[in-house]
Amino acid sequence: MPKITSDMQDLLSVIAERFADNKKRHPDVDWAQVEKKLMTKPDKLKSLQAMEQSGGEPDVVQLPDEKGIIFVDCSPETPDGHRNTCYDQEALEKRKKNKPKTSVEAMTSEMGIDLLTAEQYCSLQEFGEFDLKTSSWVKTPAKIRELGGALFCDRRYDTVFVYHNGAESYYSSRGFRGLLRL
Repeated sequence: MPKITSDMQDLLSVIAERFADNKKRHPDVDWAQVEKKLMTKPDKLKSLQAMEQSGGEPDVVQLPDEKGIIFVDCSPETPDGHRNTCYDQEALEKRKKNKPKTSVEAMTSEMGIDLLTAEQYCSLQEFGEFDLKTSSWVKTPAKIRELGGALFCDRRYDTVFVYHNGAESYYSSRGFRGLLRL
């Protein structure tokens, strides 16, 4: 069992409180089970900490067709720390002016998390109303990406929309939502 620092203990307290306050996201999951699994995976705890520090408000979410314990960024709007990013390294390199500092691909890799798919994003919306003012890049099929595009989603007019844009685009209100599998 890894040594638990005060920062990790503080993180676990915040996550446990959020877990308790949002049972509808994970009705069949017990916090003791989540905590036990986290304690045996220090790399996952670091990823969870990165999600929290970037404003993601991660929580366990039981998504359809997903097994195991899954954390998803559940902040009401796209996390502040995930915004102003183009889709991937290729898109970042194509920008000639006003390049963002990084890409979704680089950030998710650094954080040790995955990008939500459009299907996972739509499923998340069953647990609340997310991205009423912002939008989130989602995992883009290779065929679309090869043609220069990338997909993003948001919720407007009580409807979840999936859109497209050039992968090199970035906006102050567009970021991404991450997913962490334990």
